[in-house]
Amino acid sequence: MKFIDDLRNLDRNNIGGWPKAVKMFFAGLIFVVVTFFGWYLHVSDQQDELETQEQREETLKTEFSQKQSKSANLEALEQQLTEMQDMLRQLLRQLPSKTEMPELLVDISQTALAAGIETELFQPGPETPREFYAEKPITLRMVGSYHQFGSFISGVASLPRVVILTLHDVSLSPKDPDKKGASSGLLILQGTVKTYRYLDDDEAAAQSKQAAGAKR
Repeated sequence: MKFIDDLRNLDRNNIGGWPKAVKMFFAGLIFVVVTFFGWYLHVSDQQDELETQEQREETLKTEFSQKQSKSANLEALEQQLTEMQDMLRQLLRQLPSKTEMPELLVDISQTALAAGIETELFQPGPETPREFYAEKPITLRMVGSYHQFGSFISGVASLPRVVILTLHDVSLSPKDPDKKGASSGLLILQGTVKTYRYLDDDEAAAQSKQAAGAKR
C-alpha cells in the first residue's frame, strides 16, 4: 500500500516534505496520545479524591451512628442522673443541718472528753459551701492513748446524726517523755479535720445560682 510505503520512506530530517496523509496520521496520533494522558491523569486525581471522600463518608457514618446511639439513650441517662442526684440529696439529708451544727461540735468535743482525751485545742473555722453540702474545718490538738483515740472515734460514730470527719494535714506523734526520760505512752494528734452538714433548700438554690453565674 502507498501509505505504508510512504511511512517506510520517511525522511526524518525533512518533516515538512512528508506526504499530507502521513502528516495527518501523526497529528492525529499525537492528539490521541495527549488526550489519553490528560484523561488518565485527570481520572487518576478523581480516583484519589473519590477514595478520600469514601473514607470520609465512612467516618461520618460512624460518627452519626455514635451520636444517634447517644441521642437515643440521652433521655434514659438524664433520668438516671436525676435519680442519682435525688439519692445523693437523701443521703446528705442524713448529715446535720445548719441549726444542728453548733450542738454537733459540742458533742464531738464532749465525746473526746468522755474518752479521756485531753483537748488542748478545738477551734472550728468558717465553713465552705459546696453544691449540696457545706464543710467546716476544725483545728485541733489532742493528747491521748491509742485506746482513748479508738474510743473517741467509736463515740463519734455512735452520735445520733451521721458525722463524717475527714483528716487534713493531721499528724500523730508520741508525746515527749517526762523529765526522768520515761515514756508516757500518750500520743499527740494535731492538725485539721473537716465535718460536713447539708444545705437547706434555700441555701442549695443560692449555691446553684452562684455556681451558674461563675460559669458564665
